[in-house]
Amino acid sequence: MSPPAARRSSAQQPVAPSGKAVHLRADAEAAAGALPPLLVQAQQLAGSMLSGDHGRRRAGLGDDFWQYRPLQQGDSRRMIDHRRSARGDQQFVRERELQIAQTVHLWVDQGASMRFASTAELPRKIDRARLIGLALSILMLRGGERVGLTGGSLPPRRGNLQILHLADALRADNTLDYAPPEDRAMAPHARALFISDFLGPFAPLERALSKAADRGVHGVLLQVLDPAEERFPFAGRTRFESVGGGLSHETLKAAALRDQYLERLAERRDALDRLCRAAGWRIGQHHSDETALSALMWLYHAMDRGQI
Repeated sequence: MSPPAARRSSAQQPVAPSGKAVHLRADAEAAAGALPPLLVQAQQLAGSMLSGDHGRRRAGLGDDFWQYRPLQQGDSRRMIDHRRSARGDQQFVRERELQIAQTVHLWVDQGASMRFASTAELPRKIDRARLIGLALSILMLRGGERVGLTGGSLPPRRGNLQILHLADALRADNTLDYAPPEDRAMAPHARALFISDFLGPFAPLERALSKAADRGVHGVLLQVLDPAEERFPFAGRTRFESVGGGLSHETLKAAALRDQYLERLAERRDALDRLCRAAGWRIGQHHSDETALSALMWLYHAMDRGQI
């Protein structure tokens, strides 16, 4: 007979996991490990902000209180707020804010010019653009919006699955030095966000915003630049090459080009400002040595329908 100290009830015996459970856990760990780093970073960045609603500021069949207004002819008696009306001789109606899902189209420049970083310590422009674009999409989707890419390759949809699709689609690179903005398949009266350095040919951007304006689409341009592109800190013999290798220029006196370069950059920025004003869009700038959170906070408020 075994001593009492050696006895164990069947409930205390360790239970070996079944083969099905082992495989399920292995599959889950593999799936988690396969998540793109971009998605993880974007979720962390979006988590740094409070997610809010993007309801239209107008009366409608929503859940959130908007305002009180005096009772008007044609209003149902059931709309009267008796508590507010009891404060005086006038009857008041409690209006709610209309909350309907909005459509947001995203275009992130995948061209070769965006794969530039002046130092190893700075992120490439494309990496910062993808991060900000995906983080904003996460915030919009959490608020019940429909988000997708321009061009129809990823139509706007809601839900967490769309986040995975966006993260996957944003990993693609374009072989062109300057990728033209995609202006197809934008829903009427939607909102849009274009993220690029906007240093390429100007005509495709003009055409895209003109088509957007014709469809009642309003949005935001976010220009992402490396600090070297803003300050032009070059001197002496310098060879300038495009990331894609299609353009090259060598000079013995790079510093002599600085004023001309900065003048051209200012002209481009003025042209972008004029284009946005004509199309009813907004424009912002972001440098890759700044925090991504600062750009996300500005964009989150700039993309509100009341601001554009």
